[in-house]
Amino acid sequence: MPPPDASTDAGTNSAPRAGFGTEDTLDLRLSDELVALFGDDGPVTGPPATGGDLLDTPADWGPVTTPAGVFQLVPVRIERDLPLISRWMNDPAVAAFWELEGPQDVTAAHLRPQLDGDGRSAPCLGVLAGVPMSYWEIYRADLDPLARHYPARPHDTGIHLLVGGVTDRGRGLGTTLLRAVADLVLDSRPACARVVAEPDLRNTPSVSAFLRAGFRFSAELDLSDKRAALMVRERTLRNLL
Repeated sequence: MPPPDASTDAGTNSAPRAGFGTEDTLDLRLSDELVALFGDDGPVTGPPATGGDLLDTPADWGPVTTPAGVFQLVPVRIERDLPLISRWMNDPAVAAFWELEGPQDVTAAHLRPQLDGDGRSAPCLGVLAGVPMSYWEIYRADLDPLARHYPARPHDTGIHLLVGGVTDRGRGLGTTLLRAVADLVLDSRPACARVVAEPDLRNTPSVSAFLRAGFRFSAELDLSDKRAALMVRERTLRNLL
């Protein structure tokens, strides 16, 4: 089962901003966020790293326009994205829930089983207005150990979210993106009737963000590593909530 969610709208995590040189020409350096997305020749999306038929290939879901700007899920490429994701994981506000702080090897050990697996979990960067600013896991909840703890239905799709930068928290952005990604799942996976999530009950900003994004609180779950709030967004209610 993927790890618990970090707060979608609160915390102290931020990625460093690069500086520049002096003299006649500026030695401009891209921020870690942009380096994660752009190679030497422009945007890099690369071949789908995960997803496959089990998730209807999130790499192909395409960009969507949100009130915060154009947003897209880009499958993680470990050689490109590991430094950025590991930096986020080492923020104390994130580490309190994901528990993946430490050297890059710790984050890599979490990513590789998903990237090398059968496609039931797809780690992605969330790219907003051209800047990687969040980490997502889209996974088959009905094929996950989570399914032992609630009445799972075929093709239930789960999501985890980590908002990377402190400036992107506390202003409703998590809510906007959760709604957008839930809609992406339902639009791209016709067999999926529900999007689910299981944030830690202690993470009240995260639970609140899910509620504002149209999820309903379904149950409290005693999982191996936390007491969680089962949040559900149903296809039949998506236009009402």
